[in-house]
Amino acid sequence: MTVRSAWLGLLLGCLIIPAAAESQSATAATIAAAADLQFALPEIAKVFEQNSGRRLRISFGSSGVFAQQIVQGAPFELLLSADESYADRIFSAGRADDRGTIYATGRIALFIPNGSSIKADRDLADLGAAARDGRLKRLAIANPEHAPYGRAAREALSHAGIWTLAEHRLVLGENAAQAAQFAATGSAQAGILPLSLARSAEMIAKGAFVTIPESWHAPLKQRMVLIKGAGETARQFYAFLQQAQAKEILSRHGFAP
Repeated sequence: MTVRSAWLGLLLGCLIIPAAAESQSATAATIAAAADLQFALPEIAKVFEQNSGRRLRISFGSSGVFAQQIVQGAPFELLLSADESYADRIFSAGRADDRGTIYATGRIALFIPNGSSIKADRDLADLGAAARDGRLKRLAIANPEHAPYGRAAREALSHAGIWTLAEHRLVLGENAAQAAQFAATGSAQAGILPLSLARSAEMIAKGAFVTIPESWHAPLKQRMVLIKGAGETARQFYAFLQQAQAKEILSRHGFAP
């Protein structure tokens, strides 16, 4: 799968990929994963598949959208949410085995595409100045209504005192990966994105980033839950995600334990 086709899939709201091979067996476990995991999770899944001989089918998208679909009966076996509140919602609806477990903590970053006149600074000072002097025409973030990273971006902008300046210049992605696509292609002069996406090789080739202080937004505690009726493969993958090998990969992609 090319990077271009991956972006296209995310523009359609959800990317479904085989974790390690083109064909999938009928027993492949169905996994719903937050869009910020699109680079880390395939690497983890590949190791799991090689070690276990079992197969996974992963869909990437908005945590809020996935949660709504699962509550309504969507046939996923495991949700890796970017916000623990969505995992709680599934449990409260009686669709999860239990409240699950936190598998990572996310961070956000300011991403500036090549050619933008805005500086990448941690205190967002030049972003605010650009909103005032007209350099900032569009700022890409995920939709705060259902994307946890969009809410974190809004909180960070509010902390910096520039939310009211920026909110009329927002271009909203259906999920974090679509917001990253807007920033990477120059459709926006800046983007506030998951660190895990901003630091990927694909994004680094297209711009620069700085990490935004974690105290500027509520903690992005990412929780996963097994859906009732999940099969053995999904349960084994759930356990594998809590092991050192998976945690090392998540850390390398910008997630905190």
